[in-house]
Amino acid sequence: MPNPGWRSVERREATRRRLQRFEALRGAAAPGAFWDAVAVTAADAEQARGYRQQLAAKLARGELPRGARYHVFEDPPGAKIGNGGSTLHVLQCLEDLYGDKWTSLVVLLIHSGGYSQRLPNASALGKIFTALPLGDPIYQMLELKLAMYIDFPSHMKPGILVTCADDIELYSTGVTETITFDKPGFTALAHPSDVALGTTHGVFVLDASSFSGEGGLEYTTCRRFLHKPDVETMHRYSAVHTRETCFQLHPTGDLNDSELGSEFVYTDSIFYMDHSTAKRLLTFYKQMGTLGCEIDAYGDFLQALGPGATQEYTENTSNLTKEESRLVEVRQKLYSFLKGTALNVVVLNNSKFYHIGTTQEYLYHFTSDSKLRFELDLLPVAFSVCDKAGALGRSASIIQSVLEPGCSVGAGSVIEYSRIGPRVSVGNGSIISGSHINFTADIPADCFLSSLSVKINHRVKYVTVVFGVEDDLKKSVKSLSETHSLRYFGVSLLECLELWGVKVCSQLFSGASTCLGLWTARIFPVCSTLSESVRMALKMLNCVRHRIQALELNGFTLLSVEETLTCKDVADMLEFREHIYEEICLQRQKETSDL
Repeated sequence: MPNPGWRSVERREATRRRLQRFEALRGAAAPGAFWDAVAVTAADAEQARGYRQQLAAKLARGELPRGARYHVFEDPPGAKIGNGGSTLHVLQCLEDLYGDKWTSLVVLLIHSGGYSQRLPNASALGKIFTALPLGDPIYQMLELKLAMYIDFPSHMKPGILVTCADDIELYSTGVTETITFDKPGFTALAHPSDVALGTTHGVFVLDASSFSGEGGLEYTTCRRFLHKPDVETMHRYSAVHTRETCFQLHPTGDLNDSELGSEFVYTDSIFYMDHSTAKRLLTFYKQMGTLGCEIDAYGDFLQALGPGATQEYTENTSNLTKEESRLVEVRQKLYSFLKGTALNVVVLNNSKFYHIGTTQEYLYHFTSDSKLRFELDLLPVAFSVCDKAGALGRSASIIQSVLEPGCSVGAGSVIEYSRIGPRVSVGNGSIISGSHINFTADIPADCFLSSLSVKINHRVKYVTVVFGVEDDLKKSVKSLSETHSLRYFGVSLLECLELWGVKVCSQLFSGASTCLGLWTARIFPVCSTLSESVRMALKMLNCVRHRIQALELNGFTLLSVEETLTCKDVADMLEFREHIYEEICLQRQKETSDL
């Protein structure tokens, strides 16, 4: 990689220290040094069951600190409520569980509901359980979150720290500097970011005279919070800073390590609320009863805060995929409830925010992003059996997998929780997840392939879904006549259906009749074995790639991705991963005994 600058070096050193602290707590009780409770949100009861199974397995293996109580709270049934609604619901659950004692707890709340349509290999088992090319045994996002926040609980008054499951915050502070969460109201972390990034995140409008941009961290207050603003709006509210007026000087005098352009903004990541504020929000939730709409913990909570906040945002629905009739009403009531509440900001001058919520981000950060690989010490081969001198492409990433000699993996590809046979070739920029490929296979570049266990009529079966990494699984049309506009590996879905021998009819899509897309298309065959499901998926893909009609899927039970998640067998998928884990351990023991 290019020579890292001092900012990146300092973040790496700070990250290593936090990982070491976390390692010392894994499997051990840590009274007073860790969270009182860790709460993970789930979209529904089925997802919550899967999360609880995985948490129980981690605790049994001693992979998590034992000092905290780990909870999974599913959203209430009915209309989606967004991560803002989930936050309110968790407050209710904590009060139900702990009574008045909940106001004395230090709580980490991780939003991990939803089915990850933009990163489908996290759909079945959850974004918070996404594997990382790090650790021995490997870390998942949950462990990394706990490690990166390891210093927070002992410097936090009772309250709730809110974060999301698909981002990573790396930062460095001075030796004597400590991030504390002890002020009333809200306290948020702020990261210097390019102006372009601000258009897809929250941006803080800070008083430039109240901080210098020097040192590891500074405490200030936010006049106004902008949610996904355009560039003109950021300039209009003086949210844009320049390097000439706000820069950090390294002790060596080095000014050449800028990671930003001449203009930058401070963007959001995680935030804390003290228990007094949390109790007020719970009162609001009880008064509202059923929300009936999706609210955002960032856009709808934080935009109401600070002396410069106005009610204008409550009627802005331009950033939403659909406008809900009750949303404006709920926003306005929430604004009135929170108006006047302080938004304190901890400016982390040497920090970096990484989002891993799409297939493109996942591939880039785990394979091509030299900065993240350096700062987190990401490994090309993490807890796997793999001939490192073999045919591994540049920057490929292998995570808890068994790769037999003779296979090849292209540059920029990720293999996780899989067994890959000797006659398998994986193209560049592909994702292979949870699969067993024991036959000759040529997997093309830019391919997403993920296998799932499902339970059909009380029997375990298997489905492998395959897409292009650029395919838009969230896109939908409203009628069958528009099916031609959906694209699968760059080809019209209508043409693909003809090649597969699948008829266009009312039963083609699952779920709502006006939400027809790749996510709900019943095109993936149910098979008796894991490897056979992979074989069928690759046959489907080859038909499309070579425009040959060599398949008749109508003889199979076909499921959509949506349906595989409703009948997934979490226990069987975890058992497959456990078998790989045991095989890796046995292989290591054999290698050690042969020395």
